[in-house]
Amino acid sequence: MITTGRYSPEVKERAVRMVLEHEREYDPQWAAIVSIAEKIGCCPETLRKWVRRVERTASFGGRTRSCARRLRFSPRRSSTADRDDDIIH
Repeated sequence: MITTGRYSPEVKERAVRMVLEHEREYDPQWAAIVSIAEKIGCCPETLRKWVRRVERTASFGGRTRSCARRLRFSPRRSSTADRDDDIIH
């Protein structure tokens, strides 16, 4: 199945922001996701995935999404490396 990117980045960002701003008014967070998904016309599971992606990004210490992408593709140290310059390329 091919997706077409039905929602603009602005709509996604706004929907996620709404969930994060209003989740305290709902219990559990899923209730906020369902409510907001209905308002923007998307599937709740889609919005849940957007929220989780942003939450994962925030777990990088507040770095931006583009920074998180760079981290994902940056060289990683071997778990058996003894020195800081032992990097797997």
